[in-house]
Amino acid sequence: MMSMLAAFEHAALLAGKVILDIYEAGPITRYKDDRSPVTEADERAEAIILSELATACPGIPVIAEESVAAGRVPQIEGRTFILVDPLDGTKEFIGKQMDFTVNIALVENGTPVLGAVYAPALKVAYLGGNGTAEKLIIDNDHAVASRERISARPVSTPPVAVASRSHGSAETEAFLKQSGACDIRCIGSSLKFCLLAEGAADLYPRFGRTMEWDTAAGDAVLRAAGGVTLGLDGEPLRYGKTSQAGVIDFANPDFIAWGRRMSKT
Repeated sequence: MMSMLAAFEHAALLAGKVILDIYEAGPITRYKDDRSPVTEADERAEAIILSELATACPGIPVIAEESVAAGRVPQIEGRTFILVDPLDGTKEFIGKQMDFTVNIALVENGTPVLGAVYAPALKVAYLGGNGTAEKLIIDNDHAVASRERISARPVSTPPVAVASRSHGSAETEAFLKQSGACDIRCIGSSLKFCLLAEGAADLYPRFGRTMEWDTAAGDAVLRAAGGVTLGLDGEPLRYGKTSQAGVIDFANPDFIAWGRRMSKT
């Protein structure tokens, strides 16, 4: 399984190089039917990742954001599968912010068990699996310069929170106020999970729609680091959600991600 995580790392680094080239040149933006933005970077990065995964992980179905948008959705019911977001934080990418990521995750029995998150503009990546999480420093050639083990810290009181830069909501604000959060950092993409995983924050509430490919890789890193992502029912967030009544396939419910807790209550 760890060889698969190495394949995720390799694919993410290759995709990140192309993304950064387009970022520096200036992307051309289009809009999908749901009015979400998409750029050449999303599409080229996804093509690279899918090619790498076809070689490294043959036979494992891949649910990838741009492929799903184009109607290419493999059957995953009862199967292990891979979730890919080739460019998470497209709004940040277009706006010349630096907190956008490449996300690749393996899901088994509804649980994200391996995850790779790469933030090419920040030259940092995160890996998680088998109860071990790492932070990688990436050099200018998109190669790994160093690795260190990371771990979620015990949730402090009052907690330090992270929240979405582009997708705030009244529910999120109310939850943060109720939590007594003493410090709130607004940041884009799956990096919010990774800040919890490395012990830089305690709490990430998300009210409003996200998709499974947005969260699975960061969630896998966080779980490997000792944290947890819970739905509002108090149960761990699950993946592979299809045929949901009144909800599109692969959409997440509201959730709260935490650092290390003594219990889920």
